Amino acid sequence: MSSVTTRKSLKHSFALPNLLTYSRIAAVPIVAGCMYAQSVAQGPLWLRWIALAVFIVAAVTDFLDGYYARMWNQQSAFGRMLDPIADKLLVAACLLMLAADETIRGWSLWAAFVILCREILVSGLREYLAALHVRVPVTQLAKWKTTVQLVALGFLIAGEAGEDILPATIPIGITLLWISAIVTLYTGWDYFRSGIHHLVEDE
Repeated sequence: MSSVTTRKSLKHSFALPNLLTYSRIAAVPIVAGCMYAQSVAQGPLWLRWIALAVFIVAAVTDFLDGYYARMWNQQSAFGRMLDPIADKLLVAACLLMLAADETIRGWSLWAAFVILCREILVSGLREYLAALHVRVPVTQLAKWKTTVQLVALGFLIAGEAGEDILPATIPIGITLLWISAIVTLYTGWDYFRSGIHHLVEDE
């Protein structure tokens, strides 16, 4: 019986949705490495385009893994656990590198701060609620927040290289980042309120 369970577990681990999630995690050091090489090591601007291309592919997998998991009925506990981790790693790594190379600076750092704090808060709440066997579904607004956030990061990763094609690349990215941060506050409060509700019931 245990060998059957092991085979099923391995099958789910190497299902296409999970492979897409793995690729998103693998993209994190590539994107960060290209951004570091261009900004800190004073490398050529085309490294930003490589970082952007890898980021876009990684962002697309964020939508495809869930789509294929539902379409082919390959949803698993492992996939549900790994998917948000991959998302948070990608977003956090990009925000940190953008702050390091000062694409995000001044007051805009607060937008990045809000986004990172929300991700940590939601991760903790999800872990707590999972222990109570409570699932918090992702709202449509949270999905839109993720989309705006990824688009904002795309503009900011392009950075100086993007300015050669679209002069307002960085301001557009900063504006979208603030919009994402504001929506993040609302959705974060929604998750927090749900967590407090279950905490009171548990007590």
